[in-house]
Amino acid sequence: MLFNHTPAAVSYSFNDTNLVSPTGLVPIMRLAHLAGLPDLAEQRLTVTTTGADKGANPGAKLSTLIAGMATGADSIDDMNILRHGGTNRLFDRVYAPSTLGSFLRSFSFGHVRQLDAISVRLLTNLDQHIRLLATSPTTPQSSMIFVDVDIDDTVIDVHSARKQGAGFGYQGSRGLNALLATASTSTFSQIIVGQRLRKGSTSSARGADKFVSDVLATTRRINSDGAPVLVRADFAYYSSTMTKAARGAGAEVSVTVRMDKKVKAAISTIDDDAWTGIQYPKAIFDEEAGAWISNAEVAEVAFTAFTSKKKALQVPGRLIVRRVPELNEKKRTAGQDPLFDLYRYHAFFTTLDQDRFDTVLADQIHRKRAIIEQINAELKNGALAHMPSGVFEANAAWVTIAAMTHNLLRAAAGLMGGRMSKARAQTLRTRIILVPARIAHRARRLILNLPRDWPWAEEFARLWQAALSPPQRALT
Repeated sequence: MLFNHTPAAVSYSFNDTNLVSPTGLVPIMRLAHLAGLPDLAEQRLTVTTTGADKGANPGAKLSTLIAGMATGADSIDDMNILRHGGTNRLFDRVYAPSTLGSFLRSFSFGHVRQLDAISVRLLTNLDQHIRLLATSPTTPQSSMIFVDVDIDDTVIDVHSARKQGAGFGYQGSRGLNALLATASTSTFSQIIVGQRLRKGSTSSARGADKFVSDVLATTRRINSDGAPVLVRADFAYYSSTMTKAARGAGAEVSVTVRMDKKVKAAISTIDDDAWTGIQYPKAIFDEEAGAWISNAEVAEVAFTAFTSKKKALQVPGRLIVRRVPELNEKKRTAGQDPLFDLYRYHAFFTTLDQDRFDTVLADQIHRKRAIIEQINAELKNGALAHMPSGVFEANAAWVTIAAMTHNLLRAAAGLMGGRMSKARAQTLRTRIILVPARIAHRARRLILNLPRDWPWAEEFARLWQAALSPPQRALT
């Protein structure tokens, strides 16, 4: 692309009152309205303050924050993107950033929990418009719902010790600790079914059992098929209490284990001929042998977890082990070739049925738990780029609103279908949300004139049809 004008022939002026930048917010915020977002906030959010009432009209203020995050706002000041041109002709009660900041700073711990409850109900209502966790009985893997608890959490860096709750965690940087849980299927991308903001110095596993119980309760609300659920987590969440919480809610578990003496002893009992090559980086499929030729191999052994605990907390299952050659020269024999191969071992404990999920399939499923890192990256590229306030409860509310925004965008992507069904937030912003338009009026109708030859016009039309054409449903 080449610039084909002389500088003197080009000028600009911010004077058009009929232009709108984030036109895609029209169907998206209509979808939020259909899902009952304003009513839920008005009925369940009781933010009040002394003096000036910053908690008034919580439905409109919450909707403004979600709309701003949907366009990519990562701070309170960025909410100004909603106050330009003809935006006030499309939306009512678009609040100023200063008002929204005061609103968030009015939150207490109880108000954040109220917001969590609104998030759950919004998710349930969105599920009535688009099946968020659709499954298929085609294969064992496609028939399951996968609940992933954030791998080692995600630390949001802050640069001021004056932010409430800021501390140094396992990464060695000052920040706040955000704990997320997502649910997904083989046909639908991850939605956030649980979120918490904690002090930066909080250990990963603190409160994991209660968190997992809440997450699975939310998942049940949108699991209309009654599909089996698998909780996947990293070794930080390998505990008897977390496992009991998951099993008590009817879910299976797949959790990375620590390489303690008991696990090492179990691995030592595996025969050399029990190892199976798996599809792994740089693996080659041998058609004659019908198997993958890879340096990575898997095997399993029967295993009962938490035998040091009382009988009620012990869980029988399978210990699945993956081994790869040790390439660290410091751990190999110095100065000479070793007499036998040295391996690094990675093990996880699972309660998956061995008849339906063999060793290789169970390993593949467990390794895919890392997809939650995509959500961490997506949120940190948007609303969670940093924490906007010095008040902890305001930041906790910000995290919950970011999760609500994510789920709304996932529902919108699902309604568009096709190549957009699994598009990430940044892609949705570029192709659908931030499409510009000029507002016109004709025969008492408001018309949005969009760019000609827009590459994603069909997807925009599908979302518009789904959000604005059907009559409003009665939702709870």
